[in-house]
Amino acid sequence: QVQLVESGGGLVQPGGSLKLSCTVSGSSRSIYSTGWYRQAPGKQRELVAVITNGDTTNYADSVKGRFAISRDNAKKSVYLQMNSLKPEDTAVYYCNAKLGVVTLLYSYWGQGTQVTVSS
Repeated sequence: QVQLVESGGGLVQPGGSLKLSCTVSGSSRSIYSTGWYRQAPGKQRELVAVITNGDTTNYADSVKGRFAISRDNAKKSVYLQMNSLKPEDTAVYYCNAKLGVVTLLYSYWGQGTQVTVSS
């Protein structure tokens, strides 16, 4: 059974930093890409950042220059360093992993971790 376990959320003041971590387990399939999405109350889930197995990255415009996604292939882990946090970054952050090959991908989600930016 594939599991994505997230950690690192919490309460931080505006301008502060947090680092989210997510580890994938339970599958022998290759990781094609991993990413972070977020969902604020009353809003749709949106892409924050994604990184492929070739280290290509993509960011939402709202986080460019403030957030950085990275991965550790050996640990099957993905990280999201969040700097200069703003109240509008408050949301539940979900880790996503796409496993397999580009012609047949399986998508999995973590349980979510709350990030609250408030003074």
